[in-house]
Parts: sequence; structure tokens; C-alpha cells
Amino acid sequence: MAETIEKPGRTPHTPVAVNIEMWFEGDFVERIEQAAELGFPAIELWTWRDKDLAGGAEALNRHGMTATQFTAWGFGQEINHPDFPVESFVEEIEAACHAAPRLPGCDRFCIVAGDDIKGLTKAEMHASVVEKLKAVVPLLEQHGLTAIVEPMNPYNHPAHCLYGSEDGIAICEAVGSRQVKLNWDLFHMQRFEGNLIDGLEKGRDWIGYVQFADSPGRHEPGTGEVNYSEVFRKVREIGYALPLGAECLPEGGNPRRAAERLHRVDAASAG
Repeated sequence: MAETIEKPGRTPHTPVAVNIEMWFEGDFVERIEQAAELGFPAIELWTWRDKDLAGGAEALNRHGMTATQFTAWGFGQEINHPDFPVESFVEEIEAACHAAPRLPGCDRFCIVAGDDIKGLTKAEMHASVVEKLKAVVPLLEQHGLTAIVEPMNPYNHPAHCLYGSEDGIAICEAVGSRQVKLNWDLFHMQRFEGNLIDGLEKGRDWIGYVQFADSPGRHEPGTGEVNYSEVFRKVREIGYALPLGAECLPEGGNPRRAAERLHRVDAASAG
């Protein structure tokens, strides 16, 4: 039987920001407390407007933890439509720019491009996304923040307008700002294109954040087909220094077991 690890979230080689929405139950502060109990040095979250940011910041500071990122623009808000008003996007991103510094360590936020829109080509939708992102670059530069655009995968998010590294990088290149990069979700990348280690090398200049989950079940590493020990090693090799986002569902609803599995997978990445 595997030995119990007292603080398994304190992984030995690759720091991890646990996704409190997927791992824990309760309000914002209660979920932070559960993350701290397992030893995680950082958290990530989805929506921020429904959170007690002041209470969360106090809890994070008390435990010496940080927040890495949140979702500033999620599903159901179609910035990939040319008729969607740029001003509405700018207004919401400006609010996110003021929210981020309220959480210790938080200097980036995620943007979802949108689902397919009938009658529009992929090129037209991507051009609209580029237009909206260009409009918020001055805000990002002013506040010293990074927007991370997230490519999805067609199995978990059918009929989405953005899949994979090639199109994601093309959007970032078209925006032309170092403040706009990709949320390099290894789960989505594996399900759409595979070749995770090669992909990390090729995309290293546009990786603004890394998330992970094993495939295909979206549980913690060690429950699926990905050799995450090798992948974690490669993430460190390309110079990525932020905590990796554990945007995965603990198998069987067991966060401690999931954290212990994650700890052991990371321990094996030392070679």
C-alpha cells in the first residue's frame, strides 16, 4: 500500500495551483482552506464576480499561498462575432484588471473565444477575436497583466471556434502583444492534437499558463493515458516558472488521493 503523504499538494519539483472549483466544495474561503490543508502553494479559480475576494486574499496570505489566474471572459459571451461590441469586452476586461491585484500573485486571466456561430467561417470568427484582444492590449500593458486565450478540444467542447496550438498561436501572433498569450491546457492539447512534449517546445514563446488533467477522463495525472512525469519535466525544461493549474476532477471525488497521485507523478519527474 502506498505511503500517505502529509501535504501532498506540496509537490517536490513542479509547483501546482489547484483548481478550487473542480476539487473542493463550499464557499471561496472554505475551498482555499481545503487547498491549504493538502499543502497546495497556489490556487486557480473560474469566475471572480461571485467570490469574496477580500476574504480569499486574507486566507491566501495567512497560508502563504497565491492565486495564479481566473476566468475573465467565459462561455456564452461571443467575442468571436463581429457584431459583438468591442466596448462591452473592454469594459469587462478593465474590471478584471482591477480584480486581479486583489488576489496575491494573480497577474493573468483567461479568455474564452466562443462557440461556432452559424454563417461565419473560422477565419471570420478568429479575426473578431483578434480585434477584441487588440482593443484591450493598452489595459493589459497599463496594469502589467497577461490575458491567456484558451484553445479547447472537440470532445469536451464540440462546436467551439478555437482548437489546438496552431490556431491559438496564430491568434496571438496576429494580436502582436506579449501581454496576450495562450492558456496551454494539456488536457485539451492531448485530446485535440497529442504530441504534448513536441507541442510545448514549439509553443514555448506563446505559453502564458499551463493547465493539466489526464486524458480521457479529466482526472488527476496517473489515471489516464498521459505520461505526466515526462510532461512535467518538459514544462520545467522550457523555462516555465509558474505553478501549473490542476484543472482536473479528483477521481471518485477524493481530493486527498488525487493530490497524493499527483505528488508521486511529479516525484517521478526528477530524472
